[in-house]
Amino acid sequence: MLVQYKCPNCGSDMAFDSKSGTLACSSCGRQDNIETFPEENKIKEFSEEEINEYHCENCGAEIITDADTTATSCDFCGAPVVLADRLGGKLAPHEVIPFSINKEQAQQAFKQWCKNGRLSPEGFMTANRIKNITGMYIPFWLYDMNTKAKVRAQATKVRTYTRGDYIYTETSHYELMRDIDLHYSQVPVDASEKMDDELMDKLEPYHYKGLKDFKMPYLAGYVAEKYNFNSEELLPRIHEKITPYINSYIRSTMSGYTTVNHTSEQIDTKQKQSKYVLMPVWMVYYDFNNTVHTFAMNGQTGKVVGKPPISKWKVARWFFGMAGGILAAFKLFALIAGGPLW
Repeated sequence: MLVQYKCPNCGSDMAFDSKSGTLACSSCGRQDNIETFPEENKIKEFSEEEINEYHCENCGAEIITDADTTATSCDFCGAPVVLADRLGGKLAPHEVIPFSINKEQAQQAFKQWCKNGRLSPEGFMTANRIKNITGMYIPFWLYDMNTKAKVRAQATKVRTYTRGDYIYTETSHYELMRDIDLHYSQVPVDASEKMDDELMDKLEPYHYKGLKDFKMPYLAGYVAEKYNFNSEELLPRIHEKITPYINSYIRSTMSGYTTVNHTSEQIDTKQKQSKYVLMPVWMVYYDFNNTVHTFAMNGQTGKVVGKPPISKWKVARWFFGMAGGILAAFKLFALIAGGPLW
């Protein structure tokens, strides 16, 4: 089932407007509050056997997508469409963070980010080679996790002091026991196999106060995809993600000792609950030196992540500039100290 939102005033296509947070018509200016927008009829659950072919209500053209797409636009007339039959049942998101940065703002923010690349080639820093910029809702799972840890360790404190002509070293030994209960709330992991996990992780943090109950009009005018991995399949990634924080917390409870050697650890991390949400991401494709570089921007905060090209000449200039600065500092120190200059 294909859903297109038509303006009740003029019949034009409506799309989500990130500035006003409404379903807006660009022709007559009508704006509808999405929170009070009428619910669509109950949507059937998506089946892998369904035909991935739809027809635009505006021009009648075929809209052909891959099996993961849940919102897109008509290639012929540009009308925003939502593939409602792929958003029902277990594929229905619980919540969504709507875009708060529009396309023009995203382009300007990306250009400014490029100008800050001190080691990037001069041509790249002009930021005038944006090949494409696409607003996408990326599927994420938010996890609430609990960790219970019982840790035993042997620790020492070493104290050195002088008495008379003698230097004494005193070592005190301790037996440490820790019984720890840690709770993690709404830890995000992207659930799309198309997205680079490292790139998506670096877009954090999102501000969860911006989460809204999911309604399909939020997707109108953007590309959206359904998840490829369920919450159970991504548990190894969430464990990998929070393990450094668990270890860091355990170490923080044993600070102040000279040495700490763990003798036993029992760490049990379990999922309390998870929910399926959509996060706003601007994908920026930038053409430079006949190579397309991919960057991502947090559609809520404007944070940009990616790996810009590096100018070897600028790196060399920076390195030798640093080396020259260090050499000058040594010479100045030698001059002040009355030593030789070389």
